[in-house]
Amino acid sequence: MTVPGSGPRFLQLADVAETLNISAAQVYALVRSGELPAIKIGGRGQWRVEASELEAYIARMYDQTREFVSTHRFGRSDDDTGHDDPPAGADDDQ
Repeated sequence: MTVPGSGPRFLQLADVAETLNISAAQVYALVRSGELPAIKIGGRGQWRVEASELEAYIARMYDQTREFVSTHRFGRSDDDTGHDDPPAGADDDQ
């Protein structure tokens, strides 16, 4: 059941890739590892990710990122000179 205006309940891996701005291969790896729950449907075994599972995954990634940032502080240290310069090479385009 789809709530009008909310989009489809199930998403193709390509749709998930577009939403997360990653490749379809990366989404497939997330699904196969179990990190992103999905179902396999149809005779050809096409993967589908429920929109609510994608939103839950995104929320988990925000939580993990928050935890990482809180335990890996960036910025001033005890011997800070008062400069907020980025690490060498941080602005280099690759």
